[in-house]
Formats: sequence, C-alpha cells, structure tokens
Amino acid sequence: MSIKTYGKRVNVLTEMNATRRIALQRIHILFRLAKETIHEDPQLAQRYVKVARKIAMATKLRLPKEYRQLICKHCKSFILPGVNCRVRIQQRREPHMVVTCFNCGKHSRIPLKSRKKK
Repeated sequence: MSIKTYGKRVNVLTEMNATRRIALQRIHILFRLAKETIHEDPQLAQRYVKVARKIAMATKLRLPKEYRQLICKHCKSFILPGVNCRVRIQQRREPHMVVTCFNCGKHSRIPLKSRKKK
C-alpha cells in the first residue's frame, strides 16, 4: 500500500511504523520522567502521564501492560505503589492483586497466574 506525493512513492506502512515507534519512545520517556518526579511534584508527573496517554490515543497505539497498570482505570490518574495507591494480595477464590487508588478510592483487581488444573 503506497500513495503518490510530489512524484515520490511513499510507503504508508513504513511511515506508520516509524510514527508508532517514535510515539512509543516518547511514551517510555514520559513514564520514566513521571516515576522520577512523582515524589517532588505529583501534578507534573500526572501531566506527563496525561500527555503520554494522548500520544498513544493519537497514534492508535496501545499502552504497554506495565504502563496500563500504573494508571487508575476509574479516575485515569497516575498511581505508583507506596506513593498514591495501596497494593494487596488476596488468596480468596482465585489469587489476585487488589490495587486501591488514593485519589478516587476505587479498587482494581488484577488476576495472578494460577496453576493449571490437570
């Protein structure tokens, strides 16, 4: 799939891949900066994450799993265990991790890997 622009043939897929690759690099940088600055300036860290989410949405790029877990699913705020959220392990029913956001007070449950039944 290619388009013609100004006499040059440009491959749309390689342009899209390059855009997504650059966007992913920016997202990595923004999340790293957010982790570093959350202790000194929580609002700045929140702003970094908000910009990273906007970049991901604009490029139709899904955030990596480790970054998705650092965002509250209810209030969309940046949560870091021990700073502005609580993490507990529950053994009831299926083993799972409960993350409580201190901003909105909501709980998120993340299932832990269970043993496969024979």
